[in-house]
Amino acid sequence: MRYISHRITIINVRKPSLPSINEQLQWLGSTLGLFGERDRNKSCFRLFIELIKAAKNNEQLTSEELAERLGLTRATIVHHLNTLMERGIVIHQTSMYIMREERLTALIEDIERDVQRSLEEIKKSAEELDKILDL
Repeated sequence: MRYISHRITIINVRKPSLPSINEQLQWLGSTLGLFGERDRNKSCFRLFIELIKAAKNNEQLTSEELAERLGLTRATIVHHLNTLMERGIVIHQTSMYIMREERLTALIEDIERDVQRSLEEIKKSAEELDKILDL
């Protein structure tokens, strides 16, 4: 098994009461730290939605196809794809981009395993440091 490092960010964002599907997706992405304050036109959110749709259709897309579908520049798409890859949400295969998992539940379960692996590694290091510091 190959372990890939990801920047895992969990933000405690209050979930809106009676949210629409878009608000739920926005909340999910926000809790994972996907959408920054600078993304005023919600281009990363729109890209996230497009990738979810593509995953449901077993589609892999190039950055050019994503840019065309969303009416954004390729540079903007690549910037957001890099963020989504850094967070472990998107995978780049050859010149195509896909969601890490087809289903959002599976995606969250993968992220949960990533967090658990990271915490176990940090705990082992802390135990080693405690032994050294106790000398």
